[in-house]
Amino acid sequence: NAVSLRGYVGFANLPNQVYRKSVKRGFEFTLMVVEGGVQLLLTIVDTPGFGDAVYNRNCWQPVIDYIDSKFEDYLNAESRVNRCQMPDNRVQCCLYFVAPSGHGLKPLDIEFMKHLHEKVNIIPLIANADTLTLEECQQFQKQIMKEIQEHKIKIYEFPETENEEENKLVKKIKDHLPLAVVGSNTIIEVNGKGQGVADLKNGEHCDFIILRNMLIRTHMQDLKDVTNNVQYENYRSRKLAAVTYNGVHNNKNKGQLTKSPLAQMEEERRAHVAKMKKMEMKMEQVFEMKVKEKVKKKLKDSEAELQRCHEQMKKNLEAQHKELEEKCHHFIHNDGFNSMTKIFVVVVLDGD
Repeated sequence: NAVSLRGYVGFANLPNQVYRKSVKRGFEFTLMVVEGGVQLLLTIVDTPGFGDAVYNRNCWQPVIDYIDSKFEDYLNAESRVNRCQMPDNRVQCCLYFVAPSGHGLKPLDIEFMKHLHEKVNIIPLIANADTLTLEECQQFQKQIMKEIQEHKIKIYEFPETENEEENKLVKKIKDHLPLAVVGSNTIIEVNGKGQGVADLKNGEHCDFIILRNMLIRTHMQDLKDVTNNVQYENYRSRKLAAVTYNGVHNNKNKGQLTKSPLAQMEEERRAHVAKMKKMEMKMEQVFEMKVKEKVKKKLKDSEAELQRCHEQMKKNLEAQHKELEEKCHHFIHNDGFNSMTKIFVVVVLDGD
């Protein structure tokens, strides 16, 4: 029976419990930063020298190997008996800085992002944006986004919600992509004022505040969720698919982790269907061969039976023919001769 509850029970306090638990445990966003008593473990991985070589073919491979190694570490931690302490060092976001050339993406930029967009959340940025005028920067942003769409590069997709304010924030971020940022470790003062200096905290100078808020304040958890539920699951599925059913690792598929789980499942389904068709055709061929052999044997047996019957009938006919000849011979030489003699005698007597 349903029981109606009156007064305050306490269910509405559950979000506060989750909040206190999260604050107590802290967050990992793979620098140690302490803010308002909440611990944030932030790992920043730099790639110095990327693309500086004369021959840059496969220069993105060390980055891919690093991302995969963190996925592998997490997968191994998941496989342990005790999984209470599982440090999450997976790369949840890749800030890809585009040189402010004003002419669009370089081939290296395109190839790098195409090789990594299935493994990590990519957020494109325009580096040293203060070297461009406002009009040049806006035109450069449009050109970059156009080329990203043309080359089907998957950058981080900002989620839309039912909250109107959050959707406005997401639209603002999308309108500024790729975010234009500047950076410096030197403060220049002119007559005691920072005149003629780009201010990171000034939204009219760069998009640093938008980037910081997006990474830390608004979309950190979604970046973590996409990494865990999409990119890591893809890696995990491909990794486990490379292990055969008897537990032996298939070296042929090792390292070839380029397919999504759905594509892998579809490929396995097609392979299974093809295998079943091949087995069915083979069974039909065997069946036809067995039928032919059986029919051939049956015909051969029937032929042998007919031959035997023919020989038997021939022998019977020969025996009957021999018996008739003997009877005729006996009749002619015995009964037939006596009858003719008697008739002859009678005739002669009657003549006299």
